[in-house]
Amino acid sequence: MPAIDLHPTRCPICRTVDGARQLYPANFDPQALNSEVFSARRLPDRIHFRLVRCLGCGLVRSDPIADTELLSELYARSDFTYQSQTQDLRRTYGRYLDNLAGHGAVKGTLLEIGCGNGFFLDEALSRGYREVHGVEPSAAAIEHADARIRPHIIRDIMRPGLFPAETFDVICLFQVFDHIPDPGALLAECFALLKPAGLMLFINHNVGAVSARLLGRLSPIVDIEHTYLYSSDTMTRLCRLHGFTIAAAGTAFNTYSLSYLARLLPLPAVGKKPLLAALDNTRFGRIRLTVPLGNLRLVARKELK
Repeated sequence: MPAIDLHPTRCPICRTVDGARQLYPANFDPQALNSEVFSARRLPDRIHFRLVRCLGCGLVRSDPIADTELLSELYARSDFTYQSQTQDLRRTYGRYLDNLAGHGAVKGTLLEIGCGNGFFLDEALSRGYREVHGVEPSAAAIEHADARIRPHIIRDIMRPGLFPAETFDVICLFQVFDHIPDPGALLAECFALLKPAGLMLFINHNVGAVSARLLGRLSPIVDIEHTYLYSSDTMTRLCRLHGFTIAAAGTAFNTYSLSYLARLLPLPAVGKKPLLAALDNTRFGRIRLTVPLGNLRLVARKELK
């Protein structure tokens, strides 16, 4: 394998490149930079870039990381590996979408960044949203989209120029914000795309959760795909820096099958694979629980001018 160029990352809150302490050294080789590893919800393999924590604000980030163009290419070639989990995800994300009504959400135009096969776009339509759009880099994911939804998905990474300013009432990112190599630029673009009083809904990993603190390096959120790992505090600070006010922040309750929960256990592969095979073929593995398991939710508002 050729040498991979790694580039330092910057704290998007403090704007510093240095001023961080190492949490975990890198433990990957160049062969880890492939489309299979960058496919969503794969079996956790505990490989990662070097992770550091900013001494100023506490934000955890990968540093250094591969070039943004290479990462974008890997996501574009990644596979769609979580078809069996989409019904549980619809339940979780649909519930939090409904909760936006308490924050004055308008059920007009909605954008999901990193929409996979568009299952949530379909859910938003079923819950009364008038118009939906998605942005997704993975060609394989879009190929799995329902024929009614596929025309509403742009195959691309989120970037300026995809949509006119002040187009959307709601923008959603589900387990995506951790992957973004320049979160400040993304927030600035989302702010421009939202209508006045528009809302952003985030659900992503919480590095401050009890599970993440207890498991440390063995936590499934310590992963080569995650450029940044946020807590409610660092998410709040970053959104405020880009002009948003915070309407709500807290713990997210996700619906999971026992089979999927077993995938997250820090067990050796030799023992985990037979366990997963057994659970996948039994009613026990299909039991579903709604639990607070290491994710945060945040609702940010673009205030009226």
